[in-house]
This record gives sequence, C-alpha cells and structure tokens, in this order.
Amino acid sequence: MRVGLLTREYPPDVYGGAGVHVEFLARELRALTELDVHCWGEGAAGGVVRHRPWPALDGANDALRTFSVDLSMVAALEGRDLVHSHTWYANLAGHLAKLLHGIPHVMTAHSLEPLRPWKAEQLGGGYALSGWAERTAVEAADAVIAVSGAMRDDILGCYPDLDPARVRVVHNGIDTSLYRPDHGIDVLERIGLDTGRPYVLFVGRITRQKGVPHLLRAVRDIDPAAQVVLCAGAPDTPEIESEFRELYRELSAVRDGVHWIPQMLPRPDVVQLLTHAAVFVCPSVYEPLGIVNLEAMACGTAVVASRVGGIPEVVEDGGTGLLVPLGDDFEAGLARALDSVLTDPGTARRMGEAGRRRAVGEFGWDTVARRTVRLYEEVLEAG
Repeated sequence: MRVGLLTREYPPDVYGGAGVHVEFLARELRALTELDVHCWGEGAAGGVVRHRPWPALDGANDALRTFSVDLSMVAALEGRDLVHSHTWYANLAGHLAKLLHGIPHVMTAHSLEPLRPWKAEQLGGGYALSGWAERTAVEAADAVIAVSGAMRDDILGCYPDLDPARVRVVHNGIDTSLYRPDHGIDVLERIGLDTGRPYVLFVGRITRQKGVPHLLRAVRDIDPAAQVVLCAGAPDTPEIESEFRELYRELSAVRDGVHWIPQMLPRPDVVQLLTHAAVFVCPSVYEPLGIVNLEAMACGTAVVASRVGGIPEVVEDGGTGLLVPLGDDFEAGLARALDSVLTDPGTARRMGEAGRRRAVGEFGWDTVARRTVRLYEEVLEAG
C-alpha cells in the first residue's frame, strides 16, 4: 500500500500537537505501508519530501501561501494508492490529489476552523479561505478520522452534510518509552528552578485556544510556595504576544518563582520538567484531545485541565487529575484545583501513577497505527 502522508509540521519543525501526532504515526506506519511524508520545508530525503510556499507569494496572506504548498504536494503524489492529510494546511492537497490522481483521501481532523474564530486575528480574510478548504476536504473525503469522540461530535455538528458512517474515532497516541519519568535535575538547575519548591507547569503555544491568559490570572493567588513554569512560545499574533507579556509582568510583580521559557525545548528537557512538576496544567478553551496531557501522564504527573472537547477522554477526573468546567468561575476553579493538588502530595503521586498506567495501557502509537491502516484498507476495498 503506497500512502502519501500530508502535513505542515514534521521534524525538526514541530510546534503543536498535530505535528507530534504525525511524527509518531509516520514512524509506526513505515513498518506497515510504503510511506512518503509531504510537509513544509526544503529538500527530500528518507521518504520525506518538503515543499515551500511559492516565492512569488512571499509577503502574501498565509492562506494563499498554504495553497501554493498544497499544489506542490499534489503534483508530487502521482503513484500513491491513498493520501492522508492532517490539518487545513494540507487538507486541500489531499482533496485535489483525490480528484487529479483518482485515489482515496483520508483526513485527520485535529481541530476545526469553525470552532476557532479567533484565527481571524492571525489570517484576516485568509480565515475564510482556510474554512473553505477544510469544508471542501471534509465533505468530499472518503474517511475522516476524529482524534476523540468529542471531536467526532464537533465534526458532525459543523458539517451536517457529512455521512456519519465516514467519521471514525482513532485517539491520539503517546510513546511511553520516550515520555517516561526522568528523575535527573540538570535541566531544572539550568533553568534556575528551586528544586526544594514545587512547581506548576504549562507547555504549549501562546494562542487563544490554549487559554494562557486564564492561567496567568488563575495562578496569581495559588499557594505562594509554588513556582510557576511557562514553556510558552510561538504566539499567533503580535497582539496575543503583547497580551501575554503584560500578564506575565503583572504575575511576576505579585509572586516570585515565575519562569517563562519562550524557546522550544528539546524533548528530553520537557520530559524532565514534566516529571518533576507537582502538577501539569492545561487551561485550553478548545481542545479536540490534548496530547500534551498524555505526555504529562506518561511522565507520572497529575494533571489539572479544562473540561472541554476530548480532554475528559484522556484525563480521568479524580483519577489521573482534576477537570475544571469552563464558565464565569473558570479561573477561580483552576486556582482551587491547582491548590488542591499542590497541598496534597500523596494524592498527586497516586494520580501521577494512575496516569502513567493509563497512558501505557490505552494510548500506544502501535495501536493507533494499526487502527489507521485498517481504515485505509476499508477505504481501498470500498473503492
């Protein structure tokens, strides 16, 4: 089976959960299929073909630049039996490859454009184009993979013309051999953390979706013994970055031990930070699954997260962490949940141990890949 996997992000250029998903899915699929990965960048090697936006569009709206990459991908997909696209950045390429080459198109929905209206800040009128590309691809795809049951509901809610039988749930996975407890402290010391004090950890992009402003306000009044570590970068817009910086300055003025790490850390550094955190926090306002919560759980750390999207399918409330409903009391609820974990190390330890067991037992990438290939086979047989 010759498969073209289409994505914006691929190592070394991974900055979000979709990129992590594609990285590990591709690794497992190579043992099961003849796989080529098509992604953004330059050059080709080892089954990876990189495509860059057309130079004539330098400075143009990002949606137009994305479409130029999609066209380049389509031209390179001749001879594939099936294409599998990830995110709106590659969905149009998958749809056009289906039309041009007469092959099935499977797409994985990691998020949905209609549920991310704040992206208009980033793309301007390009947001209308990204929404059009996603709708066109979704409604014509031979199969749509949802990364959670909640995501499947969202897909069918946003695109009611889509046949529900074509939407399958295949959860995100986690490599529990890479994400496992690391009890060294060299990374903590290099960052300047006080290893005698607990810390709350956030890892994610500075976007509306990730709810970072809510977190920065919520942690102002939590246990003063706790440090706050923010591995937060890649802001969507200058305005969002400015808002983050101002809230960070305000937070740093009212409590000590606040650490902001804006650069993307190597995975081993993140694993050590996850391992030693007293609690990991995910304040997202929209999250189809939340792979970063799985990463924290795999490192044996309790999680406090918002009760949105697919997060409850990962984080067991009261078992592997605590879930906080969105609403007017959200920030106060986050603070209460964080304090609850911070002030009860025994419960935090039990939650972390349960999270590790859950990650190992239910979310392995080998299982995800086998389920994905079974879907490919069904689509080709129905062909």
